[in-house]
Amino acid sequence: MRDHPDADAQLPPVWKGRATNRVQWLFALVGAACLALGIALAVDSAWTSGIAALVMSVVGCIAAGLLVLFGTLAFVHVDLKLDRECLEVRCGHMGLPRRRIPLSHVAGADFAAHVTPRQWGGWGYRWRPEKGTAVVVRRGEGIVLRLWDGHTFTITVDNAESAVRLIRDRLRTIRPGTAG
Repeated sequence: MRDHPDADAQLPPVWKGRATNRVQWLFALVGAACLALGIALAVDSAWTSGIAALVMSVVGCIAAGLLVLFGTLAFVHVDLKLDRECLEVRCGHMGLPRRRIPLSHVAGADFAAHVTPRQWGGWGYRWRPEKGTAVVVRRGEGIVLRLWDGHTFTITVDNAESAVRLIRDRLRTIRPGTAG
């Protein structure tokens, strides 16, 4: 991280960042295929082994397809919005899950050059007792927020270094536990 003497003049009132993982679309296609298989079995089935086996196959394929489809689409990308009072993280096209963290709850911010899904146990909204909480949608740079309650929150986002610089600047004017 580099400190710039004229950093105050360069700071935007609202900073927006995003990280995208195009590989998740492949998993979404697998989910859509399972869903289509379940529908095809239900509509056009010549299953002679009994109705119970057919129902279990249809329900299983549809459930697996929906779970994979919606589970992956929720983490195709993450959007981060940082204004003067809070940091807001939204995942996927619907913006869910969503987390809003007031800057008065943030003790500090650090730049992480290499955040990987392997460190967190996969993609998505993650929690690990020894590490804290994270939103990981791809491998790469990220922001690590240290909260006043002792927890950490990590977000993978492009141009994380400028976001950390902005968070640190905003934290100089905010007292812990205040509204802003």
